Amino acid sequence: MNSSALEKACRVFPGGVNSPVRAFKSVGGNPLFIKKAFGSKVYDVEGREYIDYVGTWGPAVLGHADPDVVAAVCEAARDGLSFGAPTENETALAGLIQQAFPNMEKMRFVSSGTEAAMSAIRLARGFTGRPLIIKCDGAYHGHADSLLVSAGSGVATLGIPGCPGIPDAIAGCTLIIPFNDAAALEACFKAHPGQIAGFIVEPVCGNMGVVLPENDYLKKVAKICGENGALLIFDEVMTGFRACFGGVSRVSGVTPDLTCLGKIAGGGMPLAVYGGRADVMAYIAPDGPVYQAGTLSGNPVAVACGIATLKKITHDETFYRRLEEKSARFEKELGQLASQAGVAAVSNRFGSMMTMFFRSERVKDYSDAKKSDTARFAKWFRLMLNAGIYLAPSQFEAAFVSITHSDSDLDKTLEAAKSSFKKLV
Repeated sequence: MNSSALEKACRVFPGGVNSPVRAFKSVGGNPLFIKKAFGSKVYDVEGREYIDYVGTWGPAVLGHADPDVVAAVCEAARDGLSFGAPTENETALAGLIQQAFPNMEKMRFVSSGTEAAMSAIRLARGFTGRPLIIKCDGAYHGHADSLLVSAGSGVATLGIPGCPGIPDAIAGCTLIIPFNDAAALEACFKAHPGQIAGFIVEPVCGNMGVVLPENDYLKKVAKICGENGALLIFDEVMTGFRACFGGVSRVSGVTPDLTCLGKIAGGGMPLAVYGGRADVMAYIAPDGPVYQAGTLSGNPVAVACGIATLKKITHDETFYRRLEEKSARFEKELGQLASQAGVAAVSNRFGSMMTMFFRSERVKDYSDAKKSDTARFAKWFRLMLNAGIYLAPSQFEAAFVSITHSDSDLDKTLEAAKSSFKKLV
């Protein structure tokens, strides 16, 4: 499958890919080479059709190639692909983002989630004058040196224990604690008084698989950070706009000091954002001394894509109700099918993103996620792919439902799952 395309790609790219998880190393077989996508479907170079739950790793909440969004992109492209200068549309997109995330009093556009998280922790250090950052075990915030310590996502998928190329001096400035453990966060502050600039956390994890915060975890960590003069940074690169017009901060009522958003803010094009309290953002150049820049930041085509996407969501009052109904049905019936087949599996879901973990006990942190049966997941993944269902090729990633997934799509997916589960036992 796609072997000719892979052979050619391997001559020029490490592993034949430009992002490691795409290589299918943890699930076996050859990666799909996609030629086109529309709505809930993707099509590979050999013409095969798949119902897609990767959704370009999250941002395709409207489905692929929405006609209104494509029209907006084409119109913007006709006026020029890149200016490296301010545009009025940047301000318009920022206004839409502020409607969804009122706590983002000021913001800065960048081109990737990695840039957003990297810039946010630099800002936290510059604002507080402190060197240390805390992150959670198994959380992935992009591949910046400070954040690739004990990372999930592709690092977990490939079983890479560390990352050569990151000096110990840099890695040592990142402290690791378990997710859902407020006591560990408090102990970390006590062990490093006056040294911690901030705590960056996915308020709902997506890169160890979907893992939800327990009880008042987010309220507790906000309180602990505030008491210790450190910034709380929510990485909502995956969770933004997935459950509501906003993110976990809106659902939970917990307001972080800084928020990172990913490519969904650009409708799936290379655009990301970090922002938050105006007094903190005032430290960013040119207003302040913390430098961050990018020629492609606020790219006009990506900005147009983001505006069209967010406007389409806001103009449909039933959008999130319908998306929730689809997602809830998918999770419930998938779990029932696994149980009926005698397959040990549990699922976690936040809005329209979910992960089925191949284990019998619930998953509340990365330690739990790592106990999943990854070999069984890999077999299930291949069975589903052969049935025309495209899932993320990793136990430690999420499946994404879009508004374009029809009842027929869900029925076909569940039928494939039923057959696949039976072949696992």
